[in-house]
Amino acid sequence: MYTQDSSDKRAVALIAGPTASGKSALALALAEISDGVIINADASQVYRDLRVLSARPSPQEEGRAPHRLFGHIDGAEACSAARWAADAKAEIDTAHMAGKLPILVGGTGLYIRTLLDGIAPVPEIAPDIRAAVRALPVAEAYAALAREDAASAARLHPADTTRIARALEVVRSTGYPIAHWQAARAGGIGDMIHLAPVILLPPRDWLRARCDARFAAMLDEGALAEVEALIARNLDPALPVMRAIGVPEIIDFLENRIDRTTMITRATAATRQYAKRQYTWFRQQPPEDWKRAITQLDAAKIGNYAILLYQMALTS
Repeated sequence: MYTQDSSDKRAVALIAGPTASGKSALALALAEISDGVIINADASQVYRDLRVLSARPSPQEEGRAPHRLFGHIDGAEACSAARWAADAKAEIDTAHMAGKLPILVGGTGLYIRTLLDGIAPVPEIAPDIRAAVRALPVAEAYAALAREDAASAARLHPADTTRIARALEVVRSTGYPIAHWQAARAGGIGDMIHLAPVILLPPRDWLRARCDARFAAMLDEGALAEVEALIARNLDPALPVMRAIGVPEIIDFLENRIDRTTMITRATAATRQYAKRQYTWFRQQPPEDWKRAITQLDAAKIGNYAILLYQMALTS
């Protein structure tokens, strides 16, 4: 049973890292020894339509401990980091009031950073500027960003379409670089809680093999039917649920633009690339004092790390 110590700051456990690194298994082990509540921090797992392709916990796993913010948003909507952070704050408060340990688990760094550090107060982007920026090829957008906000361009990969467009539309619409607004973040809970974090960074070859095996298992578990249901809804292709890893590749296969082998090759490659980006982000961006787990987690190690995290949560 989780009991709060005498500190004014209530504990929140955080399990973060790339896809397929073992976060869900560790979260479940921690929840079972701490009487905890598992709160999703993965941008794909929020969508109701993506149980299989987002690798959401199974109904059996969800029956072993309370799970929150999994599959709670319809795919016809786009969930922002701000919306997720507000939902997560509410679930953390509810868990604390019930005397339970909130356990954040996920691989979306933007979600985690928004919750802990707050939201940059960027004004609304002028619609004409947003449309013009989003219509640019990524190479042209990056070149423009290098001229108009060189510091942001230097931080971003030239092929990072989403972040390049965001930085460019911000500087063009507001007259200030995005870093100006990020420095004024507000509303984060990081200073109000006792955070017990661990980042899973297992060996890369083990992680790649897990990514490949995971997509193969998804196909066996109904990924094709899941995407067929999405196609039938005729949703906007720009929605996050339609751009989730595996969805575009399976759509191309179902609509006879590629064969099954090509679909699998492209989807597993996309999964690996996503895991690589997450790995780099979680290795470099979080504070140095956040614990890193650099080994692959077998059953024994999962149990040991769950106990360690529980002890961290109990100790301010």
